[in-house]
Amino acid sequence: MIGYALAFALAAAAAATMLTLWRLVLGPAAVDRILALDTLAINAIAMIVLAGILWSTPLYFEAAMLFAMVGFLTTVAFCKYLMRGNVME
Repeated sequence: MIGYALAFALAAAAAATMLTLWRLVLGPAAVDRILALDTLAINAIAMIVLAGILWSTPLYFEAAMLFAMVGFLTTVAFCKYLMRGNVME
């Protein structure tokens, strides 16, 4: 039963990733593209966690945490760049 749930969750995450890539390409503004990149990071984290559950290894959960931290920092850096024109002060 858990196999079916994982397959459905992976398919849903893959569909969300494809729709987010569509928004990344067709986003009318830079803010939309930054939001799409952040959503792609969240989708990737979801897929990493689902792979960790599927293969029952805790290593993937640590990788997901690292990916979440890097995704958050890149989103903040992009937003700061749009607001001020530079990242480093």
